[in-house]
Amino acid sequence: MPEPAPPTDAAAAAKSAKGHFRALTGYEDCSVTGVRPRQEGGWSVLLDVVELARIPASTSVIATYRVDVDGVGGLSGYERLRRYLKGATDG
Repeated sequence: MPEPAPPTDAAAAAKSAKGHFRALTGYEDCSVTGVRPRQEGGWSVLLDVVELARIPASTSVIATYRVDVDGVGGLSGYERLRRYLKGATDG
């Protein structure tokens, strides 16, 4: 199997980050909410995921994770930044 191409743009970095995140956490459904290059190389990707689904959906718990990938698409780290209710607004 050939090695994946290094993420040279934001879309490729996001795809790589989502793949690593899914493999580590088992969360299948995640949304990219931010992507930016890191000063030391690679990319930092923000992912939102439903950690706890509830009824009504507006009370579901959402978490934002930062996933860092290096210049060749490998995982260099990830962490949960915050948790909030789906129905909450930033304020």
